Amino acid sequence: MSLLLSLFFSFFQIGLFSIGGGYAAMPLIQHQTVILHSWLTPTQFADLVTISAMTPGPIAINSATFVGMKVAGIPGVVVATLGNVLPSLIIMLILAHLYKKYSEQTLLKRILEGVRPVVVAAIFTAGLALLQLALNSFSKPDIFALVVFVVAFICLDSKRIKIGPIILLALGAIVGIGWAYVTNAL
Repeated sequence: MSLLLSLFFSFFQIGLFSIGGGYAAMPLIQHQTVILHSWLTPTQFADLVTISAMTPGPIAINSATFVGMKVAGIPGVVVATLGNVLPSLIIMLILAHLYKKYSEQTLLKRILEGVRPVVVAAIFTAGLALLQLALNSFSKPDIFALVVFVVAFICLDSKRIKIGPIILLALGAIVGIGWAYVTNAL
């Protein structure tokens, strides 16, 4: 199968089975790009997640764009992004119609109640994998990353601290640059 077809079908599968949004898609994206096709290393995957989260737009689409560009340039961007979006477009058109027609039925309500915890588990699993990558640098624990994670987690989870995620991302970048200067890593 050609590289462009592989990109299209890989991201079509991701788009088809990414129930719960971008973060829920992370294990699928990791499987396709790191494990199955070796298009990315685990470190590149962590970079992909970071870049996809800090740029505007849906994370799964940003990921498709990133991988498509890395693997096959502009044609790769087009086919990976189209492959990722097409299933969602088709499924959402069908579901919107069905939800409008059957939203008051008990069966549909029960289906949604059963799917929600699975989506949360998928997001949690992806988060744990990313946390493990973020907190380990060259096979040893990264204390700096751990401190930044804990402070960011407290800020995001706190009802009293009113710092939004955009400000935290900017502060994280500034702290990272400062840490690089302090440790002479630049």
